[in-house]
Amino acid sequence: MADGKLLLEIVTPDRRALSTEVDEVRAPGLQGGFGVRTGHTPFLSALRPGELVYVASGAEHHLAIGTGFAQVSDNRVLVLTELAERPEQIDVARAQSDAASATQELTTATNLDDATYELRRAEVERAAARISVARHV
Repeated sequence: MADGKLLLEIVTPDRRALSTEVDEVRAPGLQGGFGVRTGHTPFLSALRPGELVYVASGAEHHLAIGTGFAQVSDNRVLVLTELAERPEQIDVARAQSDAASATQELTTATNLDDATYELRRAEVERAAARISVARHV
């Protein structure tokens, strides 16, 4: 790995979505967004659905990610997530439909237990991230 670079690896249940050297990673942590550059202190974070941004050779790249975990150590960022999509992979109409459906379920449901509410909320966040990332095509 080149000096001053991080190795970013993103893995989903289906595939290794990305493995590349980057200058910086910004991710949606469960307790708030965080950024990582070379030499960062090791840590582990749960991830919420949202937009992951990485900078490579001065250019920003955007991915929609689902829930998961990020591990940072030894200039390596490992992201394990249920979803990782690039802008060109996203069907905006479907993402908008998914967002509308999930939002409707949240606003009209009267008897959601905590786990069901969190699942529906994550669906809304995932759809919103997909819509946001799709705008970077």
